[in-house]
Amino acid sequence: MAANADTVFLEGLTLKGKHGVKPEERRVEQEFLMDIRASFDAKKSAGSDRLADTIDYARFRDIAQDVVSNHSYYLIEKIASIIAERILEDERIWSVEITIRKPEVFDDCVPGVRVVRDRT
Repeated sequence: MAANADTVFLEGLTLKGKHGVKPEERRVEQEFLMDIRASFDAKKSAGSDRLADTIDYARFRDIAQDVVSNHSYYLIEKIASIIAERILEDERIWSVEITIRKPEVFDDCVPGVRVVRDRT
C-alpha cells in the first residue's frame, strides 16, 4: 500500500464457498473471512461529497461474493489474486490488499493469506 495514500476498506467480510486442496473442502461450504483495502486519492470525493467521485466499497463486496460463492479454487492465494485483479480494473485505485482467513480449518489457530497488488 502506498505510504501517503488514502484508503477505502472492508473488514470482516464473511463469505461461504467451496475452496481447498482436500476433497472435503471442495464438497462442503466453509466460511472465509476477508479484509479488503485499496489505496487511492480521496481529495476529489472529499471536496465534492459525491459517491461517483470515490471508490465504492460495496463493489469490493460484490466482487468478493462472486469469486468466493460462484467458483471453486484449490488455493486462497488464487481467490485473493482474482479479487485484487478485478478491483484494480478501477484505474483510480493505486494498490489493493486482500486478506483471507479460513477460520474452520484448525481448532487452535486461523490460517490465511494476504496478497498485495499494485499498478506497477
